[in-house]
Amino acid sequence: MITVFGFPQTRSRRITWMLEELGQDYEFRLIDFNKGESRSPEYLAINPAGKVPAMQDDDLLLTESAAIITYLGDKFPEKKLVPKAGSAERGKFEQWSYFTLSELEQALWTMGKHRFALPKEQRVPAVLETAEWEFQRALELLEQGLGDNQYILGENFCAADILLGHTLIWGINFKQTVEQNNLQEYVKRLKKREALARAIAKEEAALAKEQ
Repeated sequence: MITVFGFPQTRSRRITWMLEELGQDYEFRLIDFNKGESRSPEYLAINPAGKVPAMQDDDLLLTESAAIITYLGDKFPEKKLVPKAGSAERGKFEQWSYFTLSELEQALWTMGKHRFALPKEQRVPAVLETAEWEFQRALELLEQGLGDNQYILGENFCAADILLGHTLIWGINFKQTVEQNNLQEYVKRLKKREALARAIAKEEAALAKEQ
């Protein structure tokens, strides 16, 4: 049984969404940030960074969301959510996965760190304007990359769309404007996926059980 350590509305949703798309059974183990569980000795033994997600699959423990969804896609190749290693399509998949983390997400995480995540004495409010500017520049690049496609690699949904979709929704929740028409429609398509709805429901049920 695969175990996902996470908390609602965090990067762990990328993993629950991926597993729902794959149709795999898994346990969602809540790490309650509200109770400080991410800094508990028990969880730090799993992820010394005190962050989510983490995933346990038999003897394998992984902690980075993009690595986890790529591993899962390779483990279940028949679902065709991650292209075959060595293919041109895999190269594009890797390109947009890394773009999400290094360009699109990093601006949002800068906002998050300097709004609430860092200790107050380490926050620099002046960087927020620059981070918002960076996010807009990344949206322009993504607009070009998506073009008229339904999904980032063409007409078929893949795991890179999970990374991109989750991050775009994160940006919208952070009150960032997404003016590009093709990106607006892209987000609408992704939000309609039944696997995402199931992932959200599973996470929220775990949180409600603890309250």
